[in-house]
Amino acid sequence: MMKEEQVLLIEDEEIICSFISSVLLSYDYKVMISKNGREGLTIAASYCPNIILLDLELSDIDGIEVLKNLREWSNIPVIILSSYHEEKAKVLDLGADDYIIKPFETLELLTRIRTVLRNSRKTEKHKNFSAKGLFIDFDNNVVTVDKVVIHLTQTEFKIVSLLAQNAGKVMPYDKIIKEIWDLEGNTNNRILRVNMVSIRRKLERNSADPQYIFTETGIGYRMIEEDKHII
Repeated sequence: MMKEEQVLLIEDEEIICSFISSVLLSYDYKVMISKNGREGLTIAASYCPNIILLDLELSDIDGIEVLKNLREWSNIPVIILSSYHEEKAKVLDLGADDYIIKPFETLELLTRIRTVLRNSRKTEKHKNFSAKGLFIDFDNNVVTVDKVVIHLTQTEFKIVSLLAQNAGKVMPYDKIIKEIWDLEGNTNNRILRVNMVSIRRKLERNSADPQYIFTETGIGYRMIEEDKHII
């Protein structure tokens, strides 16, 4: 693990705060704590932590509103902490990176944090992607086609980024669903298909004859390979 990575914990339950902070400190993370959503947003903007642990049930504004606000200006990885399963698909679609159900064990928390941070660093290594007029700036969440900015949702951008980072390779449906929504063994591809229809409508000049993202029928999707000379 990289030393001195900063974790912002936005959580209003004292016992949980104490437990999580003591665990993280013992593993050499720096920990900042906020007991409410508005203060958490201020801290996030001021310190830009490496990762945020965000409780959904806060005393002032709920975690979903905090997440929406964050995703308007930041790509800081966010792990949601919640006592309920019901909001999982919704918050992942809004741009959360993972979702942990309370109560959880120390090992699970640490594993999830390491995984999200590792995935975040993988994205950082891909500074941009360029192919046939399609340009993706991973650092700034910017996608353009022929220099025209394409407005993607957080989930759409994650899908496009995942495919671009594996350009030329077929990404199976279940692997994409696992990476984007953290759903294991999901054979229902509807949520992915719906997002892909929207992505193609925005990216492709003719969605019926795509030039960027190709369907490998019954298997998955494949992004066109990068140009040899990257911008």
